[in-house]
Amino acid sequence: MMGRKEHWERIYSAKLPVEVSWYQKEPVFSLQLIQNCRLANDDPIIDVGGGASVLIDRLLEKGFRRLAVLDISSRSIAYAQERLGDRAQHIEWFTADVTEFVAPHPFSLWHDRAVFHFLTLPEDRKKYVEVLKKTLKPGGHLVLAAFAMHGPTKCSGLDVVRYDAGKLMNELGDQFELVGETGELHVTPDNKEQLFSWFHLVRKECR
Repeated sequence: MMGRKEHWERIYSAKLPVEVSWYQKEPVFSLQLIQNCRLANDDPIIDVGGGASVLIDRLLEKGFRRLAVLDISSRSIAYAQERLGDRAQHIEWFTADVTEFVAPHPFSLWHDRAVFHFLTLPEDRKKYVEVLKKTLKPGGHLVLAAFAMHGPTKCSGLDVVRYDAGKLMNELGDQFELVGETGELHVTPDNKEQLFSWFHLVRKECR
């Protein structure tokens, strides 16, 4: 059985970033929800599963100075670094499985577009949430997108878990408060429609 890292390295070996189903020319929903968080430009942000996404480019352009990208695929990160050129040196790059990630410092915002829904095993979801809690500051923001309840059941040859707000909150536990939920109809490069749900949550302050 192929491991997670081997699977995603193979995907990025076979396809260009603009050919994968999750490709977005512009990360409109991500940017809007991050803007809603009203962060300062020096608040640390991590894009989980960011890989070759242009979100990091757009955040740089908006003046954010403490940005990080975490991805399991070194090839996807290499694409982003090549695209950014000299600007890549201003980003923290982490190549790791999110369930095993150890952050070097806390973050004010954790952004995840379509990573969590690939974790089909309960133990992997539990590890993800444990890493999230160790990484995100109390009062920090979680912006997460997953396939909606009527969205696809598979992606890139892998099964996924679909979410609504109630189902997601059951996984995250009582340390998070839901701020908002919205839907997105994503159209893939080969013109297929995928229904996503976007969630904005805040980690509750410690008492």
